[in-house]
Amino acid sequence: MLDDALLSDETRLLAADRDGVLRAVATAGAQVRAVAEAAREAGVDRELAGLRPRALVLLTRPGTTESACRLLAALLTPTAPLPVIVSGVAPPWLGPLDVVVATHRGREGDPVEADLAEAVHRAVRRGAHVVLGGPAEGPVAAAGAGRVLAVAPRMTYGVPGEDLDGLDTGTVLATGLAVARSLDLLDLDLDVLADRLDAEAERDGPRGEAFVNPAKSLALRLAERTPLLWGADPIAGLLAGYGATVLATHAGVVAQATTVAAAGAQPALRARLQESAGEASIFADPFDDPVPEAPPPRLVLLAAREDLAVRRLVADVGARHPGADVLEIDDVDLAGEGPAPDALRAAVLATRLDFTAVYLGLALGARTTGVRTA
Repeated sequence: MLDDALLSDETRLLAADRDGVLRAVATAGAQVRAVAEAAREAGVDRELAGLRPRALVLLTRPGTTESACRLLAALLTPTAPLPVIVSGVAPPWLGPLDVVVATHRGREGDPVEADLAEAVHRAVRRGAHVVLGGPAEGPVAAAGAGRVLAVAPRMTYGVPGEDLDGLDTGTVLATGLAVARSLDLLDLDLDVLADRLDAEAERDGPRGEAFVNPAKSLALRLAERTPLLWGADPIAGLLAGYGATVLATHAGVVAQATTVAAAGAQPALRARLQESAGEASIFADPFDDPVPEAPPPRLVLLAAREDLAVRRLVADVGARHPGADVLEIDDVDLAGEGPAPDALRAAVLATRLDFTAVYLGLALGARTTGVRTA
């Protein structure tokens, strides 16, 4: 049962968050700063300066890490002079001309970490330049010891048992962005990104009332609904996938994630959305009348880019579906076109989706400790 009053009561909300997941989500900016400092200490800029790799490979783990890596690839691909590949394994063609980025959690006895350790071992054996983000210990760190650029941030997430699924996106994005900047693929100041994520965490924090807190407001609108997350641009489409992942991770909610263009090829879903937009009859009897087999859909339009085509598309879809929520960043300090502003807006939106999912999970009474996905 939904406890919507919980989100308006800070004391109850923090008490319900027994595992400190809200505090962990709010560390996104701190994660970015910690990675930036660790990258400087590891000499990532110095070691990768002037390198013109054949390919950039982002090694992933299941869950939000994969979603974050795909988002990073989408941000880099339009202007990168090399292929940016997202993979769960080390490609067989890896060699000395390639750069590999991976993040790990230092877990012993975790099959996902074992697979990642094997991929890192294979990459260094083939002479690839490997940047490894994560703790200084664990099977992955051991696999790359002395042969990788180790970016080991000094911070804790405050979550018992190191169950970090859905809580270390800042670390994943910052590690990839630090490498991208060193390779001259994207010029984004990580300190600026950290400041923006801190500002978003303050805006979405537990103190705000639901009507002024964008994450709480969206969580309440998604409650007892089937979220349809539609991206108005390619980056927003991947953000939609990220949103579906964190909703499942933190709230146990199943959501559809796609792009507006792909949703146009799903007529039955569009019809269902139109039906759900109608007002319920005042004569309807909730005890005698049949109830729908599934929660009615709630459309959320996501927009990360600011070009005219995206603005027109959002306006057009919003006119056809007046009940839709539009998730975008309306901030003059984040305005502009290009990879760097796109990356800033995407990271801020990802943080808002994190908070939304955690709030929804708390209001529904779901376990929100970042349950391991593997």
